[in-house]
Amino acid sequence: MELVNVYDFDKTILPYDSTEAFFAFCLRRWPRVLGPALGALPYAAGIKLGLTSKTRAKEVFYGFLTRLPDVDAAVEEFWAGHYGDINAWYLEQRRPDDIISSASPDFLLRPVAERLGVRLIASRVDRRSGWTLGENNHSEEKVRRFRLEYPRCEVDGFYSDSLSDTPMAKIARRAYIVRGSELFPWPEAAG
Repeated sequence: MELVNVYDFDKTILPYDSTEAFFAFCLRRWPRVLGPALGALPYAAGIKLGLTSKTRAKEVFYGFLTRLPDVDAAVEEFWAGHYGDINAWYLEQRRPDDIISSASPDFLLRPVAERLGVRLIASRVDRRSGWTLGENNHSEEKVRRFRLEYPRCEVDGFYSDSLSDTPMAKIARRAYIVRGSELFPWPEAAG
């Protein structure tokens, strides 16, 4: 059995949401991406009312990708300007057997995970159409995907900014909530 550390990415390894930052980056260069993204607003409201899933809302939002001339080039340019924002505390403790588990799309995080030399579990999103290929990698889905993709691994340390990741924290030997660059023990009341 391999003991690994698992990290959320947005607001954990990176101090902000990578998908939001990537969209803002694209909007500055290609303003036409705004239309499809605005179409997701009713879906975002529908999540709170239980009328739609987070996966479907994100899928509609990712429709903005269809307006990019070259998604891969845009992602490469984005990380050229944002890789330096990775939290120093993570870089100091990074190990090559780390696993990033994120709800952000795999096409966006794969280049940074490869540059960091770590493994990645992320939401599977077709970078050309925006269609999701499976569920959004969030909450219980993170546990399901981890167990499916790494059945011979156990979580030694888990790190996230969000209590929605409590299912992952529960399967870890130790878990930390991340607030900026500070790490705190996972709140017991969250479990």
